Amino acid sequence: MINKTAKYIKRERRAERVRYKLQANSGRPRLVFNKSNRYLTAQVIDDTKGVTVAFVTTQSKDFPKHENSKKSKAAAVQLGKLIAEKAKTAGVSQVVLDRSGMVYHGRIAAFADSAREGGLEF
Repeated sequence: MINKTAKYIKRERRAERVRYKLQANSGRPRLVFNKSNRYLTAQVIDDTKGVTVAFVTTQSKDFPKHENSKKSKAAAVQLGKLIAEKAKTAGVSQVVLDRSGMVYHGRIAAFADSAREGGLEF
């Protein structure tokens, strides 16, 4: 059994609440951003079909190498550009941002701004 802290439980509840509202109010695919202790990931999920349309991580081989770490703000900007390219090639141009219960600030805001510059509409 995992001992979950109050901070973790609060974040899970926020994420569930946000996902429920996104699915109920929109027919668009979700652009999910997640950050771990080492890497950043982003994926476009079509909830009606239950399929991942596009997936990018800072761990993948097509991610450009930085002198910075793979979880920095600069890495988030590059990740936003890559996910926008992959979503466009898959035929997705309009998405809804799922921030996974995290505050829209820092790396998440940088990721979202670069995805918008890449051509995705939120």
